[in-house]
Amino acid sequence: MANLSWGDGPTQYFFNLTPDKVMSAIEQHPVLGEKRFCTGYCQPLASFENRVYEIEFEEPLIASEANKTVSAKRAVTKFYRPGRWNEAQILEEHEFMSDILAAEVPVVVPYSFENEGTTLKQSDEGLFFCLYPKVGGRQPEDLTTPQLQQLGRLIARMHIVGKQKTAKHRVSLTPSTYGTSSLDFLLQDQIIPANSEQRFESVVRAIISISEELFRGQPLQRIHGDCHAGNILWNEKLGPFFIDFDDMVVGPPVQDLWLLAPDPDHLRDLMDGYHMMMDLPQGSLKLVESLRALRMIHYATWIAKRYEDPAFQLAFPQFESPKYWDELTYDLERQLERI
Repeated sequence: MANLSWGDGPTQYFFNLTPDKVMSAIEQHPVLGEKRFCTGYCQPLASFENRVYEIEFEEPLIASEANKTVSAKRAVTKFYRPGRWNEAQILEEHEFMSDILAAEVPVVVPYSFENEGTTLKQSDEGLFFCLYPKVGGRQPEDLTTPQLQQLGRLIARMHIVGKQKTAKHRVSLTPSTYGTSSLDFLLQDQIIPANSEQRFESVVRAIISISEELFRGQPLQRIHGDCHAGNILWNEKLGPFFIDFDDMVVGPPVQDLWLLAPDPDHLRDLMDGYHMMMDLPQGSLKLVESLRALRMIHYATWIAKRYEDPAFQLAFPQFESPKYWDELTYDLERQLERI
């Protein structure tokens, strides 16, 4: 089960990643070609999958106007969960963001650590990490029709860039990777309670079978992959920014639309803006309910893969109960009807 979006190796926790080690790792490498030291401020930010911190430098960073940060002492660093993405996969994430920024689509990209443009480093413990400018903004709520149309145009421009290169190391979002591989893992590791397993397996296999037909012939390309409202920052002066390409995949473009606007009316507004720049591949809208179901299956598998991490046990206390799996199975059965 290689090339899975929740990793194909044993993931590790971050118990040994203290603020001192975070700051020490960053101080070992020149940022934007200059050696920098932290003030001691190191504030953890919300993140299940990785470890993210806001830090402060003694001297301000002078970044390019393209990154929308001229001078700032604060920055955000991300330490990647080991066992999930390898170096080549992370660099393809950074490359995609840089390509998008070069096309003047607003996205927050990592700083370069050295003059040659290196955006990824490793700590002494072997953890990959990168450093982002801190960009102010709020997560959008109750988006208006003009805002949805604006986002639709920006996503289309992002997808125009995405088509220009491949990402051979990244996961492909298909019924096989998000469906079959997820189900195989859940069954092999006996995650599903015995009384729920047969019913769950039956509906998932039915979803996979129908989805494979719908996906047949559909073009796949580089996309954000997790383009929901929580991964957009809206700056009152500068407008929206796309953030967090950690789940970047090679997948159908419509994935980045339905996830941002699950309501049909909002999706229509988003697509109106999108179609001003480019057309979706024929048959894309027929994928939406399949993509929704595959995400539900994938999400449960992601929790299962991480459940030894105490943070996940606190966040999902009902996960091991029959009630969780019965409710998920019921929701998938309703989703199968929609497909």
